[in-house]
Amino acid sequence: MSLYLDTSCLLKLLLPEAESRRVAEMVESEEHVAVSTLAQLEAATQVHWRVAGGHLKPPGGRALLARMDDLLRQAPFDVVRAPAEVIDAAEQHVRALPRSGYCPTLDRLHLAIMQALGFDRLLTNDDAQARAGRALGFAVTLPR
Repeated sequence: MSLYLDTSCLLKLLLPEAESRRVAEMVESEEHVAVSTLAQLEAATQVHWRVAGGHLKPPGGRALLARMDDLLRQAPFDVVRAPAEVIDAAEQHVRALPRSGYCPTLDRLHLAIMQALGFDRLLTNDDAQARAGRALGFAVTLPR
């Protein structure tokens, strides 16, 4: 059974944060960890934000992106393409207006990717996404 890793936890593997060690341990214990092309884009955008904001110099940003690419080529990672139908699926989730299932658009797209590709386990550090994932029936783990 595969684990889907969202952007909040992917970034913890690249940058030293409070939950970085726990996420690394959890990933190491898995046989297969799916990371979507959406998560890659979001992580690259976060690196760009750090460069644009002066928190990271451009060479450091490029090195961090190269490190992400190298990491995702190793086991247990599998980069999965976001299927075309995820926008429609995400909109269907939202139109149901589940009381406990609100989360922002990009998080909702991650959940739609999981649904479209048949993943049922999520590792996220985002409380809103975790609640929405549980409302959809996913097994959700937060690394805290």
